[in-house]
Amino acid sequence: QVQLVESGGGLVQAGGSLRLSCVASGRTFSNFSNNGMGWFRQALGKEREFVAGMSWSGTVTSYADSVKGRFAISRDFAKSTVYLQMNNLRPEDTAVYSCALNWQHTPWVVSVRSDEYDSWGQGTQVTVSS
Repeated sequence: QVQLVESGGGLVQAGGSLRLSCVASGRTFSNFSNNGMGWFRQALGKEREFVAGMSWSGTVTSYADSVKGRFAISRDFAKSTVYLQMNNLRPEDTAVYSCALNWQHTPWVVSVRSDEYDSWGQGTQVTVSS
């Protein structure tokens, strides 16, 4: 089993920045080997939506159109951590953000559907005030 723990959420004014972290651990976690990673968000009363993802090779990333050019996903092998840097935040970015992990055979595939992920963190709240 893999455990994911997010942190870094909070309250920020529109135009501000936050960096979310997701630390992975567990008996079956092997430092992102064959693990694709994704960030999703769910606003109150809305469906969960894909935000950003990275292939297990790290060579391919994908972003929702609404966050392109503002958000960036990255990872640190030494810290077993995936990050989501969020810049120029908008009130419509307000949501609970969760990281997710899956097992991928193909090194350049980024999963964008939530049902393609196997492990989830508990989520961290991001609130952007206008």
